[in-house]
Amino acid sequence: MSSSQRGTPAWWYGDARVPLHARLLAGLYGVATRWRGALYRRGWMRTRKVGVPVVVVGNFTAGGSGKTPLVIALVNRLRAAGWTPGVASRGYGREDAGTPRWVEAGSDPRTHGDEAVLIARRTGAKVRVDVDRVAAAQALADAGCDIVICDDGLQHLRLGRDVAIEVIDAGRRYGNGRLLPAGPLRESPALATPPDFKVVNHGTVADVPEPALGEWPMRQVFGHPFPLHGHRARPFSDFAGRRVHAVAGIGHPERFFDLLRSQGLGVIPHPFPDHHDYVPEDLQFSSDLPVFMTEKDAVKCARFSPADSWCVAIEARLPEAFWLALDEKLAPLRRTADA
Repeated sequence: MSSSQRGTPAWWYGDARVPLHARLLAGLYGVATRWRGALYRRGWMRTRKVGVPVVVVGNFTAGGSGKTPLVIALVNRLRAAGWTPGVASRGYGREDAGTPRWVEAGSDPRTHGDEAVLIARRTGAKVRVDVDRVAAAQALADAGCDIVICDDGLQHLRLGRDVAIEVIDAGRRYGNGRLLPAGPLRESPALATPPDFKVVNHGTVADVPEPALGEWPMRQVFGHPFPLHGHRARPFSDFAGRRVHAVAGIGHPERFFDLLRSQGLGVIPHPFPDHHDYVPEDLQFSSDLPVFMTEKDAVKCARFSPADSWCVAIEARLPEAFWLALDEKLAPLRRTADA
């Protein structure tokens, strides 16, 4: 399956020529985004606060960059520091998207969103999905959360933010540097308000290179494969040298396939579009081999996946200096909130 079949045009991250129609549309898109930003900067469109600090996690590119593991890590770290965090999300890809919902560990990902359900399962925090991010953040504040993490909200200017964190894929960066649809950029990083933190996702690479000035490296550490229809995890060494089906409906499926290959598995890749709405036929393969998938896919596939199916949990790891810098940024906000 080619990158264009997965929903990512070949020219975004490759050397293919950008079609004329995409370049023309990108020009119109750029005018619209610049005009919208100017309306907020001049106060003609209002930014709204919700009475508690808001941390926005997002990226300038379309598609996955590793935001969800970072959101989970943020929730756990903030809770350990004494905060009561909640997560606001649009719940992208869910049915009946116009209906706001509270998300719990047992919620249906089809109506609540796959990433939102995964965050609720991994953290136990209050999670609210709503196309209106301000309403979602306000609902969390009213429910007792004293800090809100807005998942994938870097371009949502109506919700006032106190801290902005950009997540960048180390391998793909900004692709060809063009705006949608000529390239992967939702907005130009050069023209946007600089984020407070730039987090570069190096995936499962063990030896992370020295970060560039102003960037914080993030690694993704994986746990033992866990059965979707069982109770006992097994080490990757139990599968080394075996061929497996690998399913990934995420923004960058190849990252997951590389993870499995690094553990000695013979990967038969099955990439799907991000937030893919799986049906049983998607997991019916010609050979009866173990099926590996991401946690995000597992929350949607568990009820009809083959008996020999496994998911791999990912945990984001950042330098302690990052957390200290974030604590320092949030400290005056906590004092204001407590007052």
